Amino acid sequence: MKTTLILLLFSLSIASFAQTATKPAVNIYNPKANAQSDIDAAVAKAKKEKKHVFIQVGGNWCVWCIRFHDLVDATPELKKLLHDNYETVLVNYSPENKNEAVLKKLNYPGRFGFPVFLVLDGDGKLIHTQNSAYLEEGNGHSVKKITEFLKNWNYAALQPEHNKY
Repeated sequence: MKTTLILLLFSLSIASFAQTATKPAVNIYNPKANAQSDIDAAVAKAKKEKKHVFIQVGGNWCVWCIRFHDLVDATPELKKLLHDNYETVLVNYSPENKNEAVLKKLNYPGRFGFPVFLVLDGDGKLIHTQNSAYLEEGNGHSVKKITEFLKNWNYAALQPEHNKY
């Protein structure tokens, strides 16, 4: 009986290890990145190009962060909307690097959960924090809701000539 139990446990541990070993590691966020430097570069570029900065805060551990990234990657219209209107920065939040000083400057956006989206203007001023839960639908994010969000917070949408009533 002991031998059978030991063999069963050993087999389960081997199977578990095999699944872990073959599962590819997610590498969307870079825990070693200098988030403040990345944001500063994006702000400078956004100002020159009359864009805003879109910051996605999350981590490789976060299933919703991965789902959002995969959705944008697989949806050409979202990819184009982001590229044409925003400079994008991914800010890591994980045990390896919580980016506490940067997130403090950005008014602690993690309070909304992850991922959380921030929009900065070309001067680096935080103009919007978006709880991504409001962009969800079913087991993922809604392309329609994300599109509306991105259109409503881009540079052109906030210009006076665009908002004559």
